[in-house]
Amino acid sequence: MPTLRSATASVSPAATPSPVAASTPRSVKRRLTPGLGGESLDSSRHTSPHRSPHAGAGTVFTPKMLSASPKSSRKRLYGDLVAAEKPKWNPRDPAQMRAVKEALHLGTVPSCELVCRDNEQRRVFEFCKACVEQEKAGSMYVCGCPGTGKTLSINKVMESLAHWADEVGMETPDWLATNCTNLGKTSDIFSKILGQFQNRKKGSSKLSPLQQLQSMFSNKELAPKRMMLVIVDEMDYLITRDRAVLHDLFMLTTCPYSRCILIGIANAIDLADRFLPKLESLNCKPLVVTFRAYSKDQICDIIKHRLKVLEYDVFEPLALEFCARKVAAATGDMRKALGVCRSAVEVLEARLQDSDKELGIVTFDHMDVALSKAFKSAVVDSILCLPQHQQMVLCALANTFQHCKKKATTLGELNKSYIEICRSTQVPAVGMLEFSNMCMVLSDQGFMKLGQSKEDKLRRVTLQIDISDIGFAFKGNRFFQKCLEQPRC
Repeated sequence: MPTLRSATASVSPAATPSPVAASTPRSVKRRLTPGLGGESLDSSRHTSPHRSPHAGAGTVFTPKMLSASPKSSRKRLYGDLVAAEKPKWNPRDPAQMRAVKEALHLGTVPSCELVCRDNEQRRVFEFCKACVEQEKAGSMYVCGCPGTGKTLSINKVMESLAHWADEVGMETPDWLATNCTNLGKTSDIFSKILGQFQNRKKGSSKLSPLQQLQSMFSNKELAPKRMMLVIVDEMDYLITRDRAVLHDLFMLTTCPYSRCILIGIANAIDLADRFLPKLESLNCKPLVVTFRAYSKDQICDIIKHRLKVLEYDVFEPLALEFCARKVAAATGDMRKALGVCRSAVEVLEARLQDSDKELGIVTFDHMDVALSKAFKSAVVDSILCLPQHQQMVLCALANTFQHCKKKATTLGELNKSYIEICRSTQVPAVGMLEFSNMCMVLSDQGFMKLGQSKEDKLRRVTLQIDISDIGFAFKGNRFFQKCLEQPRC
């Protein structure tokens, strides 16, 4: 009868762990345990799908070690990528400081695409593309507040249009870009346009430039064969009493053989409402594209996009967001935001000259100083020089127009708001007659405008300065900050 030892010995060595494997540490087991066909256990485990369930029972830890190895490699690789950060900015290096200022300069045009204006650029491009494909004249009016990227976007569209024409094998349109502020008189715009056709056959020299253009676009033989893109910037300078120049300019696109693609650019958003009805009656109503003021997120994105050319971080994220919030709340003007950022860099530069401390980034404090300088104006200084009660009247006006979203109020309502401020600050209020006199003084100085009425209380009151100037004038003053926290609707 076989003994237990002999019975155990009859089992296949491949299926039974050896005594050495049972007593050896894990790190040595994998090296000593034999596999099938002389291969290692690791390779046999992966190559033989029909192994006995008892085979390699003493080495069940092996798959865990094998599966953990690539994970740890990936973790090390991911850790290396996360650790890779931008090098620190050295503001004491003149070359680096110059590069930062150039990136934030208004004259620096981004070499790559223009961010945050994709929809507006697409509409302008599709309009110009359709005119070129159909060889048909057309007009467009681009409006928006200053610093919203109108001119820059149109210039990018011109480049895209030329690139598209080359790709599809079409004739690239001629183009003329003019700024109306450089014109001696409004009618000179027609001379500018006519100057593009000097090498072509023209009408009689006795005719005015406008009449020559009208004759050219009304005669098939005289009309140019190539389309021409005419970009008129600061178009609101062409407005005359009868608006004849503006109407005649848009009327050029309605001539039978006109090849003009007219794009007018202006800051006045309501300009279209003022002259569109007349243009519509003349059958030359332009397509209107409005550029809205930049939001806080868009201002942040544009500044970061400009700073991508640098290899280092310049602004503390909180400082950049602070600048974007302030500018977006005031005007949404991107030019103002870039100016504030440059000013903040100069504040850091000045502090480096006065101190030996290592300052490697523009902080919230630097940005706060720059914003205070940017939004401080002569109006702010005038407000600070006013008597206390007149300053409180301006606070009452700011509360009325800012918190209650009103554009005008009456002297009686303004007096009630003023009395509430006096009550909350425990300052004795003046009488109605003296209050009326104070408002007349403020009106004479240009802070507000008073209308006419038989009763003083019914006189219309409108604010003639920006509300933000009142807020900046009283920034840091606890008394007036409390006055500005008293809304009345």
